[in-house]
Amino acid sequence: MNNDNLKKAKSLVINGGIYMVLLILFILIIVKDSSFLSFRNVINILTQSSVKMIIALGVAGLIVTQGTDLSAGRQIGLAGLISATLLQSVANPNKIYKFIDSNSAIASIGKALGYDKEPTIILCLITLLIVIIIGAILGAINGILVSKFNIVPFVATMGMMIIAYGANSLYFDYTGSTPVAGFSSSYSAIVGNINFGSFFFPRLIIYATIAILVMWIVWNKTVFGKNLFAVGGNPEAAKVSGVNVTKTLIIVYVISGVMYAIGGFLEAARIGSASNNLGNLYELDAIAACVVGGVSFSGGVGKISGVVTGVIIFTMINYGLTYIGINPYWQYIIKGLIIIVAVGIDMLKYKKRN
Repeated sequence: MNNDNLKKAKSLVINGGIYMVLLILFILIIVKDSSFLSFRNVINILTQSSVKMIIALGVAGLIVTQGTDLSAGRQIGLAGLISATLLQSVANPNKIYKFIDSNSAIASIGKALGYDKEPTIILCLITLLIVIIIGAILGAINGILVSKFNIVPFVATMGMMIIAYGANSLYFDYTGSTPVAGFSSSYSAIVGNINFGSFFFPRLIIYATIAILVMWIVWNKTVFGKNLFAVGGNPEAAKVSGVNVTKTLIIVYVISGVMYAIGGFLEAARIGSASNNLGNLYELDAIAACVVGGVSFSGGVGKISGVVTGVIIFTMINYGLTYIGINPYWQYIIKGLIIIVAVGIDMLKYKKRN
């Protein structure tokens, strides 16, 4: 093989190697069971991708700035557990917050918010706002640690991961250390389907689509989006050109915290229960999906379309492996290999650019 052919082969591996590997894996799944391509499975894959999409959109901005977030999964779990405890059905005999037949001041507030009857969509929105505020605060703390105290994102978010899990576990103990379930019909309906006769369309896909459009606008049509890529490409050059690097980093971490909170709120409703283990390792799937979609750990490179593609591909592989009965432990090995290959190819691309 001459030098030109070697260069072409190397370029093919660098630019499309990970997609080739995933395509081969996808073909093997179809060969194993051709029914995998049914319409219902496609809808299931898109539905399972929806919450992961929202989470990955939060993680992607951090990767663009040469950062990461190991606390994503635990923040999702915290938001999910809080949402679950606040939105249980009144008819649930194991309801955590029981304000009926109580004369306390807290009971009065609870009744005013609707705790003396089946929680409505208004209470769902109030709960969503509560977890968003918590997520924004946790994200801001991460951003301050990284931007003002110059703590490496890996270390800062690892600390936040432990803190969030500890807080979640303490709250879980308070609830009785059993999975929280029995949600109100309003909360469950949020992640239900829109029915058109015999045809149905999951609301989760709509939420994911809205998140994609919003983040596309933020990344491509705002000053913040331009600053985001400037900071990711070269923080020092961005600072010299007038970009407020500290402010940009804090905002991107706040946005990520908000996305995790929304993801946790929806995920608890989708699963139908919540515990302190909700969200465990979700950050790994999100990071892997972003890297597969072309968001570079080297910073300053990434597209929303790439994130969408990465999430759908990764979910399709996860769903497909489960569908054909692959042992979950083998699935971990396969996903780990995909992450290593994706990051390795990303490093090759970075060397080529430089």
